[in-house]
Amino acid sequence: MSSSYRGRALARPGLALIAGLLLAVTAPPGASAQTPAPAAGPTLNLDDALARASGADPSAAGWDARFAAGQASIRQAGVKPNPSLGLELENFTGSGAYAMLDRTEATLSYEQTIERGGKREARVGLARASAEITRRRRDIRRLDLLRDVQAAYAEALAAEAELLIAEARLLAAQSAQTDVERRVRAARDPLFAGSRAGANSAQAEVDRDQARLAAQNARSTLARFWGGPADFTLNLETFFGVAPPATVDRPVAVADLALLEAEREVAAASVRLEQSRAVTDPTVRAGVRYFGDGSDVAFVVGGSVPLRLNDNNKGAIDRAVAERSAADADITAERLLREREIARLTARMAASAAESERLRADVIPLAIRAVEQVRDGFNRGGFQYANVAEAERGLADARARRVAVLRQFHLDQAALDRLTGRHAALASSNLNAERR
Repeated sequence: MSSSYRGRALARPGLALIAGLLLAVTAPPGASAQTPAPAAGPTLNLDDALARASGADPSAAGWDARFAAGQASIRQAGVKPNPSLGLELENFTGSGAYAMLDRTEATLSYEQTIERGGKREARVGLARASAEITRRRRDIRRLDLLRDVQAAYAEALAAEAELLIAEARLLAAQSAQTDVERRVRAARDPLFAGSRAGANSAQAEVDRDQARLAAQNARSTLARFWGGPADFTLNLETFFGVAPPATVDRPVAVADLALLEAEREVAAASVRLEQSRAVTDPTVRAGVRYFGDGSDVAFVVGGSVPLRLNDNNKGAIDRAVAERSAADADITAERLLREREIARLTARMAASAAESERLRADVIPLAIRAVEQVRDGFNRGGFQYANVAEAERGLADARARRVAVLRQFHLDQAALDRLTGRHAALASSNLNAERR
């Protein structure tokens, strides 16, 4: 902003605030860009918002229940097969010599199936792998939650910046209306010019009120992540002060790969379980037989072994092996997919940062100069109000474009931080605190 325009702005309270708003939106990275409105509460930064939302996660109780279910599954998987107690009566009744109960033979037996092939260990391994998937999914859920909070924080910042623009447009419209009304009273402009300026001022006031409501709603949406009031302010310096991301290889989030590896371990455990089921389990039996004819007692033993004539579980084994191969392929494919997405977001953020800087350094200063020149000419009678309105609209459009570019930059930052697991430490610290 030139010194001549700033000097004229300071001579009138409305234009002085416009100057402050223009400086806020066009300030270079690192300069203060907070709204000049009085603070309504403490400043909430991104880390505070993430910590509040993570600590108030309503899904914690559900995940605790899932963990308990997983531990119960592990205990159940290690249980041996129950024995059987049998009672068999022979020659209980019949015809001829077997018409009486004196020749009844009663056998009381105890039967136990002996598991072979490592079935119990395979079941326990599968249950442990399934429980690990639950834990990894919870980590993923936490990272998704933090991404959503970060996106909501970016939306709230963008809404505050849009409110800043709307307030500046209103003050500029009111200032122009004052100038036009003075010229109309001096018979230098027709009456409809004053009406047009009044309509533009009224519309700018409506836009300002809508932007204020949108900013309030954005803060309320953010505060709902922890169920608190929206009695905080946001520092717009973090919104306008962006820099291109470093062009380095960014690794995929550990939690994402850990989930894929846990799914592969489940598939491998399923292979071991199906292979163990291909081994037959003998059943042994021991008991006591009572002979009614003579009241004698004898011990009996026996057993059985299933014959693998038709079902050798080969189909189930082949299915489990195929699922394990699919899990291996999924890990490779997902890693490449996420790496491509990380590269795409990084490139788009670099482009957004560059466009924002060019708008700040090149386009907006020229738009400001155009407003100054048109206003000078308008005050000397060389331009019409339509020229002033067009110049003001061009400046507002350039500033709005920069806000839109920065909004996309911060949304991409939230997506990139999710893919790289930037806030994984915060999610893990809250999980450890809950376990304690």
